[in-house]
Amino acid sequence: MTSQTVRVRFAPSPTGYLHLGGARTALYNYLFARHEGGRFVLRIEDTDRTRYHPEALPDLLMGLRWLGLWWDEGPEIGGEYGPYYQSDRVHLYREYAEQLLREGRAYRCYCSAERLASQRARQREDDDHGGATGTPGYDRHCRYLTAKQIADYEAQGIRPVIRLAVPLEGVTEFDDLLRGHIAVQNEQLDDLVLLKSDGFPTYHLANVVDDHLMAITHILRGDEWLASVPKHVLLYRAFGWEMPVQVHLPTILDPSGKGKLSKRKKKTADGKELLTYIHEFRQKGYLPEAMVNFLALVGWSYDAEHEFFGRDELIRVFDLTRVSKSPGAFSYDKLDYMNAAYIRGLGQNDLAGRLLPILRESGLDADIDSVLAFVPHIQERIKVLSEASEWIDFAYVDDLSYDAGELLQKRLTPQQAAVALEAAAAALEALPEYSETAIEAALRAQAEASGLKAREFFGAVRVAATGKAVAPPLFGSLAILGQARTVRRLKAAIAALAALG
Repeated sequence: MTSQTVRVRFAPSPTGYLHLGGARTALYNYLFARHEGGRFVLRIEDTDRTRYHPEALPDLLMGLRWLGLWWDEGPEIGGEYGPYYQSDRVHLYREYAEQLLREGRAYRCYCSAERLASQRARQREDDDHGGATGTPGYDRHCRYLTAKQIADYEAQGIRPVIRLAVPLEGVTEFDDLLRGHIAVQNEQLDDLVLLKSDGFPTYHLANVVDDHLMAITHILRGDEWLASVPKHVLLYRAFGWEMPVQVHLPTILDPSGKGKLSKRKKKTADGKELLTYIHEFRQKGYLPEAMVNFLALVGWSYDAEHEFFGRDELIRVFDLTRVSKSPGAFSYDKLDYMNAAYIRGLGQNDLAGRLLPILRESGLDADIDSVLAFVPHIQERIKVLSEASEWIDFAYVDDLSYDAGELLQKRLTPQQAAVALEAAAAALEALPEYSETAIEAALRAQAEASGLKAREFFGAVRVAATGKAVAPPLFGSLAILGQARTVRRLKAAIAALAALG
């Protein structure tokens, strides 16, 4: 693609949390850079102070680290092309805007916000009545001001913006690696603002200047920016710079496949929760390696057979020519399936270590030894780490909360259930060695002696000990719970049955 060392950048604005779409863009940049032996640059485009979100940057950095998308240059690392915060580079944008002014490629615009709003209203009215509006957007009122008019505006203390003088005729053309050749008539382009009246750059100027000064060779970003490229082409030409290779990535659709995955829509039509920010997936208990694998496949594929890729394998096989031109739907069901597969593939110590902070964040006073003991019993049962608390929270509470009627399995009477629990409590309390094997032998013997079906006997014991009709395997759970706590819970259940009469 180029003889230069590949340099790509992920350049988010800290106006909101790291979204799935942004994370996938970062991932593709990272994979491409690693595949080509290039550099992955993180640049923070923080010049829009009106939309700045103080929590966005820490969330963004944490999300990238959690996904393992470590940048080669950028915040907290530095690099020879810094600074990497646009707010620290404002003087550069002003210098380049002034250069274009001197060369007659840009001009100062003194139009008030009220005049611009009035013009837009007239254009909308003309459009509604089928009238011709000519060039869309700004009407270039200030493009041909005389020296006296400019002096009058300056005397009034009006702070102008700087606009690019877009050619009035001709065609602006460029090639996109995925979408081919694109041509736009210049008469359809607006004289875009480069520098705002407060001296801060617009996205367009800062983006082009930084990509050039940071020697970016390839721009991989979402296709929502495709319409901006003709303006950027004109800026590159105005400066006499070579434009990086353009690659506009397909949109991520919501699970229905009918609309773009929104940052605001939080539920599907059937009421299922939609996670859209990376920190939500981390808190829910998705594994970063599963997220990376899954995100890579939302818009890219290697072949029809392979769906599980480790990070090193993704780097080895990632090829921009395999990126789809068409939008891809985000399937939460497939993500759950993949995450469950990754969980099953973890070593038990690894899984326990990942579960412990999730359980503690949910309010459970869990310890690593008991969590490790539970792992063999729940590893095949959970799709995300947070589901573990639903299975084993009973081991970390003092008092269980359940309806005593749940102790009555099938057609058991309160008296029959109480007799069964009394026999179970006595048998377990008498065990000299409280192991899973000993527990199973003792309870099976009592179930057989009781004349009850094993399912009814064990069901009553399960609810009494865990407060759940569905829990991890009974004998293992009782062993982890401990002899004294198990017996105490069985006796509490007997008392609850007595209250039923």
